[in-house]
Formats: sequence, structure tokens, C-alpha cells
Amino acid sequence: MSRIHIFYSSTHGQAMKICKAIADELSQAGHQAQLQALDEFDGDFSQIDKLLIGASIYHGRHNPAVFAFVDKYRQQLESIPNAFFSVNLVARKPEKNTAETNPYMQQFLSKSGWQPSLCSVFGGKINYPSYNFFDRNIIRFIMWMTKGPTNKDAVIEYTDWSKVRDFAHQLARLA
Repeated sequence: MSRIHIFYSSTHGQAMKICKAIADELSQAGHQAQLQALDEFDGDFSQIDKLLIGASIYHGRHNPAVFAFVDKYRQQLESIPNAFFSVNLVARKPEKNTAETNPYMQQFLSKSGWQPSLCSVFGGKINYPSYNFFDRNIIRFIMWMTKGPTNKDAVIEYTDWSKVRDFAHQLARLA
């Protein structure tokens, strides 16, 4: 079975939660799954057979650290089976919940120049009560513009967990 390293870049915790679910699914299938924050990696790829990066969108952007990681380790990334997923609220819409139709995924692939072996997008989570004043109002404004929920007490998870499990199985099969 494979040693699969799962890196996450998460602002409010949903990307990390998805990465943990993928790690659990892979472990149950007999793989050795290691979960780690992207910015804590020491650069040692010797114990990695496959790798996944999961990153959230925050105020319309992926964390610059994700781009720096891909740029710094491009050669190593491209030498092993690899995957990437983006977590964003745009993916709550059926017409924008695939790697091919999600603007944040397309922007990431174009800007990074990296072509992962496997890509996906997952809907994120709105948790207005947990946000600070600034984040809550910015996100509510974006949701208002995109006809999403704006109730300041709303807590809505858009992640399709069966899609997450399917993605984990696809990752396990990567050669």
C-alpha cells in the first residue's frame, strides 16, 4: 500500500477537515496517510509515494503559501502521483463544482503552472457566528452578490462528503 502525504492550507478549518476525512478513508483502505499543514513541511519527500494538497479560498484567493510550495517543490511534485483540491463557496453551485467549471480551480492551475494528476473542488462551509466582524460582513456581501445565504446566524456546510470519499478512492488508485 502507498504512503500518501496530505498537505492542507486552511483558514477556517474546512480544508483541514476534508483532508482529515480523506486521510481516514485512505487509512481504512490500508494506506499510510500522513496529514500535515503545508507550511510545516521540511522538504523531505523520501517517505512519500503520493501527495495531495488541499487549499481553501479566503477572500477570493488561495493562500500565497500554496503557490510558493508548488513553485519550490515543482520537480518533486511532478516526480510522484499528485493531486490537488480547492475548497470554496462558489463550488456550492452545481454548475461550478467541478475542476473544469470552477473559476478558482482554473485560476489556480493557470497561475501555478502545475497540472496535478487529479483535481477536484469541494463546497466549503459558512459559519457566520465564528467569523470576526470584517470577515462576516465581507462574506455576507459576497453571498448577497451571488444569491447565497446572508443570515448572520447561518451555519451551512456545502461539502459533499460522498464526493470527498470518491476523491480519496481516486487518489488511492493513482499510479
